[in-house]
Amino acid sequence: MWSFFIESRKMKISDYSVQKIGEFIAGDPEGWPYRRGVDLVDFFNKQGFRDVYDEGFPTRRVFAQEKVAALNGKPKLKDVFREMLDPRLWIEINGHTVEACATQINEILRYDGYEMVRDGNFYKLRELAGAVIEEQIQKCKEKIEGGDYSGAITNARSLVEAVCVKIEADLDTNAQGNDGDLVKLFNRVRKLLNLDPSRQDISDSLKQVLAGLSNIINGLAAMRNKMSDAHGVAYKPSRHHAKLAVNSAKTLADFLFDTMNYQIEKGGLKKK
Repeated sequence: MWSFFIESRKMKISDYSVQKIGEFIAGDPEGWPYRRGVDLVDFFNKQGFRDVYDEGFPTRRVFAQEKVAALNGKPKLKDVFREMLDPRLWIEINGHTVEACATQINEILRYDGYEMVRDGNFYKLRELAGAVIEEQIQKCKEKIEGGDYSGAITNARSLVEAVCVKIEADLDTNAQGNDGDLVKLFNRVRKLLNLDPSRQDISDSLKQVLAGLSNIINGLAAMRNKMSDAHGVAYKPSRHHAKLAVNSAKTLADFLFDTMNYQIEKGGLKKK
């Protein structure tokens, strides 16, 4: 559930990638499921289009490329990638596998900062930079379930660090990265996101919320020092301590990503 703030973001790929992905969906390259014109109409209508296959239908490849271009920069594009790599489509294709085709896609998508990864029986899209974030989320879950509450607190901090590093890298050409000081890193990100509580145009109620975010950061830093496995443990944390740290970290991470995406969509911020 907490990979939401990674997977729900809008997806934008290059024009070159649009053209190649259209070819793959049409099934022109060897090893890909071939889609007739009527199949392509059905495929893209599932993503919200209302096309009808009749006379004057364009070249299959061109039709697919135009539809991918129309979805580029929209959340629905990730659904196209998931559907085009449905492993069941390869059951009757002798000598070719969905794994090989996923590799072909990733050779192109990596230049756009994305990759397709196996998720159970199917595939899903994720940002390359988001892999570290997903890893920390999974580790938090596993360590709480396994009773490693100190380790969960360490990973909760690492999650926030990874998110802040990602946001700073997206917005600041002179990003300093992770220098080990979570408080300083968060303060830099807070300014980049226009969340500095010293701003005069921010209401008192919002300032209280922002102060709460700072308290989460300070608390995570203190918990890591006193209760995590990164230093000599002063006292052993309990499950509820670990859950508090992890859930606070997840909420903060989600809020920071949502804030960045909202301000980018409104024109208040631009990725570098």
